[in-house]
Amino acid sequence: MAPVVHFRVAVALAGRFPALSGVDLSLDKGEVVVVVGANGAGKTSLLRACAGLLPVTSGEATVLGVDLTTDHTSVRRYVGLLGHAAPLYDELSAAENAHFAVRALGLPVRTADEALERVGLTGRLRTTPAGRLSAGQRRRAALAALLARRPALWLLDEPHAGLDAMSRALLGQLIAEAVSDGATVLLSSHEPQLSVPLADRVVTMGGGRVTGQEPGGRRITLAAVPAAGPGAAPGPAGAVHVA
Repeated sequence: MAPVVHFRVAVALAGRFPALSGVDLSLDKGEVVVVVGANGAGKTSLLRACAGLLPVTSGEATVLGVDLTTDHTSVRRYVGLLGHAAPLYDELSAAENAHFAVRALGLPVRTADEALERVGLTGRLRTTPAGRLSAGQRRRAALAALLARRPALWLLDEPHAGLDAMSRALLGQLIAEAVSDGATVLLSSHEPQLSVPLADRVVTMGGGRVTGQEPGGRRITLAAVPAAGPGAAPGPAGAVHVA
């Protein structure tokens, strides 16, 4: 079976800057892989390239069978990216944002309603304009939109940022359920105490390249994700999904 993600000496430019400078990485179906590294290592650029948002200019790069070097847009409907910036329309409610995400793909609205309930956005929170939600609630609204779209590849950029302990545990459960349903997950993190227990593999990046790999600490049950320690710095809030 072909890998879900296959990069070989892949180069991607952000303007004239090589955001990726020769990445070698493969992910198989059902894998959970966490990418770690310092700021500027290329973690977000790797996720954006996999999402078809950052063109790969040379090398080999395929995601879900799509050659990103010749077509970096077709893959977008099959992947879900949860990133730093929120894609939510502030004047629309959490429910209306989720409905918009699924209608863009021709999916039934009920999938959005089920996702909203799954992330705990019910009652008043369901109908509150996104612009009036807290950072954590906006994060959950974006996660609901991703969940409702049922992507084959989850791309999660600092997914624990802005989430409380209960929501972090829920995120672990959602990742486990997605993998059980056949999805593949690639996430970046500055919080290894939260992300490594979820992962089959830990990939280290530096200078736009993969510099090392080691086994992750994925557990049979991912519900009991440890909370961040009192000294952990909060990450950026908000989220992005690819439609």
